Amino acid sequence: MLVVNEHAKQRQANGIPLKADDLLTNQGGQVLGLGVAAVQTILKRHGIDRVLAAEGGRTSRGSIKFMRAYVDFLNQHEANEGPTDLASAEKFWITKVEAFFAGKPFTLKLDAAWGIRMAVRFLTAQAVERQKQVPGTMFLGTLIQHLVGAKLDVVLTGGATAITHHGSNESDQSPDRHGDFDLEDVAIHVSTAPGEALIRKCQENLGKGKRPIIITISNRMAAAEGLLDNLGIGDRVDLIEFEQFIATNVFEFGRFTSEGRKAMFAKIVDRYNEVVDEYETDPSLRIELTGGK
Repeated sequence: MLVVNEHAKQRQANGIPLKADDLLTNQGGQVLGLGVAAVQTILKRHGIDRVLAAEGGRTSRGSIKFMRAYVDFLNQHEANEGPTDLASAEKFWITKVEAFFAGKPFTLKLDAAWGIRMAVRFLTAQAVERQKQVPGTMFLGTLIQHLVGAKLDVVLTGGATAITHHGSNESDQSPDRHGDFDLEDVAIHVSTAPGEALIRKCQENLGKGKRPIIITISNRMAAAEGLLDNLGIGDRVDLIEFEQFIATNVFEFGRFTSEGRKAMFAKIVDRYNEVVDEYETDPSLRIELTGGK
């Protein structure tokens, strides 16, 4: 519809009537100009870099049917209410594209050639890209929080609930919570950007007899370590890189075999999806495994 809308904008600007037959190729079997490049050019104007469809729908007979229906709608609207605001129409279709992307789960192929950290990184890269497409969201933070929780469940009890989980929008500032996950005397904090507020929370936890652990992404490790040292608690708080936190147990509990690693990783993902289903409202946070277990 975006490409058809683009044709309509050009014809409207030049005073040319919009006719469905004019939007077909010479052979009549394809929508004129419809292809991945044309679609991506329009998406790019709205800051969207993800590829909507590799084939672009160019040769689909369904595309011709939809084109004719949309042209009829635009012409009918113009006849009844005057010229259509096609810029607003384009924004409408862009919201549909954004909703489509937002509704798709993260994907991961269990490729035997990959290291475990690379598999985890492939997931986090998708979350980062999704955040770029939808400013103001925190897909990465939610992803790593629930992967950490899922791994703890699997490692501690084989997949049953071992800890208390929380939705990503729940604050950990309540009196009965010391971190994202509380285990015995340990308070685990999961953060993609550990700042002064989190470091002071760790200091408070130390004063309460807790052992803080910060789990964060690799490019935030140095900054977090510096903040801990500045507050004089660098030697009392454990700082763990997220990918390594996941990978280490996958190797150990997978008994260092290829099949064991795949099974262990799949078990963590299964538990992660259960947590997302229970504590989040966005199904696109789920992870879809491909390539079998």
